[in-house]
Amino acid sequence: MTVYKEQISLNSHGTTPTYLDITPQVKEAIKNSGIKSGTCTVISPHTTCSVFFEEFVHDYNEAGDEFLQEDLNNVLEKIIPNQDSKDLYIYPGEKHYEAVEAWPNAAEYLPDGDRKALWNCDAHLKATLLGSSQVFDVEDGKLGVGSTGYVYFVDFDRTRARTRKCKIIVMGE
Repeated sequence: MTVYKEQISLNSHGTTPTYLDITPQVKEAIKNSGIKSGTCTVISPHTTCSVFFEEFVHDYNEAGDEFLQEDLNNVLEKIIPNQDSKDLYIYPGEKHYEAVEAWPNAAEYLPDGDRKALWNCDAHLKATLLGSSQVFDVEDGKLGVGSTGYVYFVDFDRTRARTRKCKIIVMGE
C-alpha cells in the first residue's frame, strides 16, 4: 500500500465564515499520488475549521457564498448563534485569556491585546458539529464522487483573517 500526503495553504478573510472550494486541489493530489484504487482523506488541523462534501451550487449571494453555504450559515446560526458578546458563551474563560496572553506569539491571537479576538466559541462549536475531515473513494485514479459533488473547506472563525492548512492523504494501490 502506498501513502501520499500533501498540504495546501488557504486564506480565510474573517468577518464571516470563509468557504473555499478545494475540489481542484483534492483531484490534483490524487493525480500526483499515482494511486488508482484506495481512499483520500481531507483533514483540517484547525479547531474552528471543517471539511465537508456538498453539491456545487451555481447561485451566489452578494458576499460570494453559494446559496447552500448561506443556507448552512443561517441554519447553524439558529443552533449556535455568533459570539458577539463576552456573555453569550462560557468560553473563553479567564484562565484561557491569561494562558493566551502568556504565549510568546500572543499578538497573533490578540491583536492590540483585544480579548474580543478570542470570541470564537461559535466557530469551535460549528466546526465540531460539521467535523474536521472527510474520506472519499479513489477509483481509477480519480475522486470517486458524482459530477455535482464538491469538497469544501470552511473557516468559521470570524475574528480575523488567517492562513490555514489543509491536509490531503491518499492511500491505496
